[in-house]
Amino acid sequence: MLSFQGENILSVNQLDRDCIERIFAVAKKMEPYAKKQKRTNVLEGAILANLFFEPSTRTRVSFGTAFNLLGGLVRETTGMQSSALAKGESLYDTARVISAYADAVAMRHPDAGSVAEFATGCSVPVINGGDGPNEHPTQALLDLLTIERELNRFEQGIDGMHIALVGDLKYGRTVHSLSKLLCHYKDIKFSMVAPDGLQMPSYILDAVDNAGHKIEIVDKMEGNLAADIVYQTRIQEERFPSQEEANKYRGGFRISQSIYNTHCKPNSVLMHPLPRDSRMEANELDNDLNSNDNLAIFRQVQNGVLIRMALFALTLDVADKVEQYEVAVPWFSRKRDS
Repeated sequence: MLSFQGENILSVNQLDRDCIERIFAVAKKMEPYAKKQKRTNVLEGAILANLFFEPSTRTRVSFGTAFNLLGGLVRETTGMQSSALAKGESLYDTARVISAYADAVAMRHPDAGSVAEFATGCSVPVINGGDGPNEHPTQALLDLLTIERELNRFEQGIDGMHIALVGDLKYGRTVHSLSKLLCHYKDIKFSMVAPDGLQMPSYILDAVDNAGHKIEIVDKMEGNLAADIVYQTRIQEERFPSQEEANKYRGGFRISQSIYNTHCKPNSVLMHPLPRDSRMEANELDNDLNSNDNLAIFRQVQNGVLIRMALFALTLDVADKVEQYEVAVPWFSRKRDS
């Protein structure tokens, strides 16, 4: 099992089921702090370098929030052009410099393998916030925690569930990482719902098949959404050879309340890694789903903060010390009642 202390979190391949359960146990302990029922200063004085060289709002802010909630400080770099990388500095040199300033790094980069390359020069823990079309391990963990919690509402578990992965499965790094994590569970049915040009890569299909799960590969939503979890993905237009190529697929796999009523089960949980493309020509998850109790996308966001808090606590070796550094919360917050 991964020791966590001082370790980099670069890929879901580092995690087995025991690791996952350890992360989840720590994440659930973080809930009172995320809800502002309590505060902790366990990371007071520690500095996170939040390096996002690709556009991000939710993931970047989530990492920063998670570190702040543990009492730490955050320093950010956003965009390639605002960094020394634009001047030709190597990832290795950047890592050596940042290591002198920070106690942990969260990083996103547009190139596959880039975060792992950066980590070779870094002397503090590095957490992968997404490296191109490759992986997004923290998103996969928060998705898995969300799946566990949502299915528990209906007295179900992850083992034996049916999940439909819908949309851009070729370029969607979130479904790649999630599928790998689900290989540690048992008897899952996967419906891969995507056009032929955007189907799941063969190496992911092979991993799922080798884990003993059932796979259905289909190119339409009709008749294929009656799953426990329906995980919709955005068309990753920034990864296509051209905008014209991406436009061929936009809007082809939209889910509205009408489609939900017709093709999903009454308790099908709707998930999406966000941001959902709400432009009229795409509208992946229609706004008329916002009042659907089984739309879990905003609960995913909340779970993301918990997962990232847990990973910081584990890699910086304070997971068992958080409660010792509790202080009062003097301000008003509606989060306490949520």
